[in-house]
Amino acid sequence: MKKIHISHLVFILFLFSSHESLAQIPQVPGELQFADLIVRINPQARREIQLDVDAQYRNPTFFKVKQDRVNLYMPIIEDELRKAGAPLDLKYLAIQESSLIGDAVSTSNAVGFWQFKQGTAEEVFLRVDNQIDERKNIVSSTKGAALYLQKHNNTFDNWMCALVSYQMGLGGAKAYFGTEYNGKQVIDVDRNTHWYFKKFLAHKIAFGSQTTSLVSNGQYMVEERVQGPTTLAVLAKKYGVTVKHLEEYNLWTRNGKIPGDRVYTVIYVKDGSLPIQQAVIVEQKPQTQQIPSTTTAAASRTYKQADSFPRIAGNTTKASQADQITVNNLEGVQAAQSTNQSAFSDRVGLSENKLRRLNDLDKNERIEAGKYYYTEKKNGSAEVSTHIVRPGETLWSISQKYGIKLSSLKSKNRIRQDRDLKAGMVLNLQEHRKRGDDIPIVKLADPAPVRQTTANPTPTRPSNQPATTTAPPSRPASTTNITHTVATGETLFAISKKYGVTVNQLKAWNNIGSQNIISIGQKLVIFRP
Repeated sequence: MKKIHISHLVFILFLFSSHESLAQIPQVPGELQFADLIVRINPQARREIQLDVDAQYRNPTFFKVKQDRVNLYMPIIEDELRKAGAPLDLKYLAIQESSLIGDAVSTSNAVGFWQFKQGTAEEVFLRVDNQIDERKNIVSSTKGAALYLQKHNNTFDNWMCALVSYQMGLGGAKAYFGTEYNGKQVIDVDRNTHWYFKKFLAHKIAFGSQTTSLVSNGQYMVEERVQGPTTLAVLAKKYGVTVKHLEEYNLWTRNGKIPGDRVYTVIYVKDGSLPIQQAVIVEQKPQTQQIPSTTTAAASRTYKQADSFPRIAGNTTKASQADQITVNNLEGVQAAQSTNQSAFSDRVGLSENKLRRLNDLDKNERIEAGKYYYTEKKNGSAEVSTHIVRPGETLWSISQKYGIKLSSLKSKNRIRQDRDLKAGMVLNLQEHRKRGDDIPIVKLADPAPVRQTTANPTPTRPSNQPATTTAPPSRPASTTNITHTVATGETLFAISKKYGVTVNQLKAWNNIGSQNIISIGQKLVIFRP
């Protein structure tokens, strides 16, 4: 039997170990999503970005330490970005900027998790003085970073430009990009693309890959909102931790004292089973994807919460006038009557092109009475994480319901046409669906057959909405439908009494939100036994 020299065996084991290690390193794809953008990366740029990805994995010990910090801090960062309505992808910028080291200081004297200089920190309302430095507070600094990036994105309407402006400043980014990328939804990355964006993509790929385990193992971060004056010593007794522990995770208070000028967030680490609400995997699938196909969607919270959208606030008695209401916290207006885009844009004080752009309208689409339209830019994500598709809905109607850009909705779900939309689909409204993941479908209640005696009401989006014979929610088992035109002074309650139905039925049949708003001239469909 031939003997194998020990050095050869060691070399073979080394090669096997190296190969196994390299196999775990995520590879840069040719295309990915960032915020509401589709990013296409050419081969040369892929090789360049891959070098940065590989560098993150080169020292396993260092990578594990960084990964442990991600485990603890990322749920908090994601939560603050979500509250601010900012893309969750921005979370990787904090890793890039500071490796999530709270007291990190750059050569240019930028400090903290998001590396703010003092002047910039004060612009986003962070307190920085000899007592408090909120740049080192993960909650406050994330709020500040979201505000800063959103402000710059309002200038560019492009998250790549906004992200690069984080490094260059707004003036520098405007000089660098001009208006080339304003409103652009597809970004081609090549050797000329700004290095800062390519470095960001490397961090997103390195820490967003499924090959990276990002679930905390027995430890999780706890947030406590504190109104001072108090001290870390007092709070340590209250939370059952040491003063040293609180000092380690709350470097933002320089002397252990918390003043009473505002509410601050104190964080500390607890051991034990991770609570469900904090068991977050970076870029994980939304929980609704785990709904078995046999689940009845109508019984789920996700299905019911859609009835509270769009959320209308302000002077709702003048909803059809400009500058009176907000729709999902955005400036909006309700159409009092069906009309063309030109007449409606004149009425609300916008150019026709801007109205069309803000509401993702095709050129010849009519404005529909009773529907809400936005007069400022929609968001890249919605307030809630998912939506279960109902019969008759279109991608456009869903985007309007939640105030999310149509392009973002399509990008997050890798779906482009209404013909691909199916009732019961669970669409993502915040996170991007991973490549290769099927859109889950949940079971809707079986609709009852309908005998229609009049024409259907005008659909939300005539040019794209697929024909359907599926009954609206809460429709009686055997029905005919009529159309009622809202007259001056009428309310949902009065109309319900007139036809012998309930207010909730009227709202369900006509997709009316929780504010119970109807307008003169609005067409309501009513189903009667």
